[in-house]
This record gives sequence, C-alpha cells and structure tokens, in this order.
Amino acid sequence: MRNKKYRIVSLFSGCGGMDLGFEDEGFEVVWANDIFKAACDTFDQNFKTKIDRRDIADVDVKDIPDCDVVVGGFPCQDFSMIWKRGGIETDRGNLYKHFVRIVKAKSPKVFVAENVKGLMSANEGKAIETIISDFTNNGEGYNITAKVYNFAEYGVPQLRQRVLIIGIRKDLGIFFTPPKKSHDESTYVTAGEALDGAEKAEYNNEKLKIADRTKEILKRIPEGGNFTSIPKDSPYYVKGMISHVYRRLNRNKPSTTLIAGGGGGTWGYHFEEPRPLTNRERARIQSFPDDFVFIGSIAEVRKQIGNAVPPKGIKPFAKEIKKILDGKIKGQTTLLI
Repeated sequence: MRNKKYRIVSLFSGCGGMDLGFEDEGFEVVWANDIFKAACDTFDQNFKTKIDRRDIADVDVKDIPDCDVVVGGFPCQDFSMIWKRGGIETDRGNLYKHFVRIVKAKSPKVFVAENVKGLMSANEGKAIETIISDFTNNGEGYNITAKVYNFAEYGVPQLRQRVLIIGIRKDLGIFFTPPKKSHDESTYVTAGEALDGAEKAEYNNEKLKIADRTKEILKRIPEGGNFTSIPKDSPYYVKGMISHVYRRLNRNKPSTTLIAGGGGGTWGYHFEEPRPLTNRERARIQSFPDDFVFIGSIAEVRKQIGNAVPPKGIKPFAKEIKKILDGKIKGQTTLLI
C-alpha cells in the first residue's frame, strides 16, 4: 500500500495548482475538468491526463472514473448575494453542488475543496453551514473540517489565506488533522527569495508595457508601499479603494495575496524596478516551478496564476492525506474546535 499511486479526480481545476501539489506527493490525476480555455491549454501542457473541457453541469458522473480523492476549488462569486437572489440554486451559487454530486456518486475516501477566506463568514455563516450539511448528508457522508489556512505558514512566499474543506469518508472513522506548520513570521519565505534569478527563467517572463505616468507613480511609492504613499496634493496621486492598488513588494517579507484580475494599478509591482511583475514572478510567488509553462495572453496567464492553489502550499496536506490512505496514521476521532 505504501507505494500505491492514489487516484485523483480534479474539479474546477484551472491550470492545475492543486493537482501539481498532489502529484508531487505521488498521487495521479486520472480525470480533470474546467471550461476556461487558456487554463485548460495550460493543464494539457503540464499534465499527462488531458482535461475534460465540458461545462461541469453537462458531465454525467458515469463519464468520471473511480478515484480515491476528489479535489477542486469551486467558484464562490455568488455567495455574498445568494440569499437575496434565490439562494444556492442560482447558476453560480449552484456550482458547488456539482462537487457534492460527484462526491456522492464516486464516494472517494477523501475530498478537498478550496475557497476564499470570506466563505467562512458569507451570509452570516449560512453558506459554509449549507455546504457542510450537503456533504455530510449525501451518500455515506463525510467527517468534515473547514478551516482557514495561511499558505505562508507552509513555505509559500505569499500571505495567502484560503479555506480548505476536507472530508474523510465516515467509514474511516476519523477527522482530518492539519499538518504541522513549517514557517512562522520569523521564517517566512520572502518575495526577495522567491524572485531571486526569476529573470533567467525561460517561460512567461514577458514584461508588461506601461505608461510613463505609471512609471512615475511607482517611483514615488517605496518598497512595500501602495497608492496611499503618494501625498494627496501630488499630481501623481491616484485614488484607490483597496490596498492592492499600486502595491509594491517588500523583498524582506512575503507578498500579499496575488489577485487574478483587475486594472487600475492592481497588477502587483516589483520591489526594486518601477514595473508590474512578470507572470513568471507571479508564478514564483505562487510556488510554481519554472518549468511549469502557462498558455495564453498575459492577462489570461495572470488570471490562471491568481486563481491557482499554490502547489507548495497544498503539498503538506496531500502528504497527510496519503498517510491516511496508507493506513499509517489514524488522525483524530473527534472534531477539535
């Protein structure tokens, strides 16, 4: 059992960040699905298994192979509004139910669903309660843990907080125990360490052309600063509502969370040079290896990287799950609050 290659079904796969982390721990992706063409092209470029590009709503569970683990990051854009717009039956709010549907049909031993931190408090906690209820009430049911993790505490050079909803099939009789944190504030991997030598990487290193005014704005923002560093009476002052606007990295700290889209100074900016980060630099901050090739336009690749699960961050969780499947650890028998 120790050397068994456990089978992964991947949903809402994107470019494959979570899948890469699991494969690095010896799992095998046997089926994956997404509808974003550029992300699918990237997935096919980097994985042996070719991705299914159908809308998940059109996929019959009979088309999905049996597996040991189901993983994925279902979209959550509607969760802040679903209780005012017909509930979880809305098109976007309904997407997580396809994850539930497939888990129910395939009955994997474990599932891992990733989502934004805000899911825990969305709709006054009703969203996460409903999601957990759906997973535990279907099929054999699952022992669920839903917790916010900071991937910087697992070696990712980014203060990225995400929810991991991890279910272990009830017949296994345990709840998931989180892996021990490998880093803290004194040992975080920094942006400077992550970007060291990035300019030598072969792929996805195109520099974005920016206006002269943008360069002047960036010159007036110190390392680690953002748009608020420019005085309001300066001709180069810009209005901004979120801290991402013209945010420059601090080479001695992890990056703040990379975002997948947006203009108006939201691209993320180098700590030394007055310019946006290249996509390879973003990929470094997301812990992708340099030989992972992204396909698509600069904006499409940015979106893929920003939406991805950091491979290095998910690896410790994959490692713990593999131990459970190997029968090497039993985990906790009750949910710890």
